[in-house]
Amino acid sequence: MTPEITLIFVAIFALFQVIITNLVGFARIKNEVHFYDEGDIDLRRRQRAHANFTETMPMTLLAMAGAEILGTAPTILWAGGLILLIGRMWHYYVIRTVGWSNGRAASMMLTFTAMAGFALAILWQSFIQ
Repeated sequence: MTPEITLIFVAIFALFQVIITNLVGFARIKNEVHFYDEGDIDLRRRQRAHANFTETMPMTLLAMAGAEILGTAPTILWAGGLILLIGRMWHYYVIRTVGWSNGRAASMMLTFTAMAGFALAILWQSFIQ
């Protein structure tokens, strides 16, 4: 089975990854910062937003693909994918504009909800059904 729903989200998140990676690079060029962040708060926020995205997306998308391959209902996959999308976009916005706030924590909870939901779907499909 081809994980068609997951692949749609992989494409969306891959494009977003290209954008946010380039935004880090553009800030480096603009401010002539070649390593780390040299105290540039805007660059530091861009780096953290990019890093957090890079840290959480692979496992979540793997779990989503596994859930889809095992036959999880499309409604659950779409719901989880949309929760993940909202969480990741919200998280990026909060880090870039505010840095730290309750919104950042809430957006991470959305990410973890999707990640855990897909993991539970895999376990459900593997052991319960």
